[in-house]
Amino acid sequence: MPNSVTVQELVDKVRLKVLQGEDYLQRKITTSDISRPALEFAGYFKHYPAVRIQLLGITETSFAKDLTHEQREEYMTKMCMPQTPCFVISTNLPIPKELKKAAEDAKIPILGTHLTSSQILSNMTSYLLERLAPRKSLHGVLVDISGVGVLITGDSGVGKSETALELVRRGHRLIADDRVEVYARDEQTLVGTAPQILKHLMEIRGIGIIDVSTLYGTGAIMPSDQISLIVHLETWTPDVQFDRLGDRGDTQTIQGVIVPKVSVPVKTGRNLAIIIESAAMNYRAETMGYDATETFDRNLNQLIKQNSERDSKNNKGSAN
Repeated sequence: MPNSVTVQELVDKVRLKVLQGEDYLQRKITTSDISRPALEFAGYFKHYPAVRIQLLGITETSFAKDLTHEQREEYMTKMCMPQTPCFVISTNLPIPKELKKAAEDAKIPILGTHLTSSQILSNMTSYLLERLAPRKSLHGVLVDISGVGVLITGDSGVGKSETALELVRRGHRLIADDRVEVYARDEQTLVGTAPQILKHLMEIRGIGIIDVSTLYGTGAIMPSDQISLIVHLETWTPDVQFDRLGDRGDTQTIQGVIVPKVSVPVKTGRNLAIIIESAAMNYRAETMGYDATETFDRNLNQLIKQNSERDSKNNKGSAN
């Protein structure tokens, strides 16, 4: 898990322009929080978040214009702290001359963009959240099945990789095999990706390491995917009761995100790839408002009602 990104990486990924300080782009960014200095231009620095990117837009620069030259010089010099990674100026605004000098003296780069403050704030926050979010490594296989990210878990040797390979052969896409790095993009979204050393690779017992992108093409892989469903493979034993109706609503919490979970018994003769594919399609149907279990319950209740009415009529006929 990276605990920082460089200003150069931010420039490349968010498509910013380097207005000043090309030699200082290796400065580290350690937080996804971004500051829009307002109180600072009023002279209040008690809680100045110096470690954040400092974003200046129309509001901030307009307020600064109403200050005296001496005030702008003082405040912008105070803003250029040793831990400040960079300044970003939105909407193609010019660099205030006091900031230009203070940033050069402190060796802090100044970046620019044609986007508005709200737009570039969203872009930078999204990128930094993804890069700096805490990662957790899980044992499993992540496959995208028709747009549904399915994390396949289970004990070693239960058949996770072989099942994932069959899913790839059926046209689905592999994200990660054996180890999956997961992080929470937000409170409801869990994302999985492969460790750099394992990208595109799978280990198949009896064969060894295979490169999925080489054997099946680049359409058979994805760099990352949202984890929408967990399928846990368990070796079948007669003393374990498995859910037959799918109405238990099992879940698993990972990185604070609750993910639906189903357990599938592994038994000789079962086609796990088709079962997991069906589980993914069933999950998609449920997210679109269709629940097969509710349909079954409704049909069952209707049948019970019809039988009860028929028995009641028969009993009345017998009594007469």
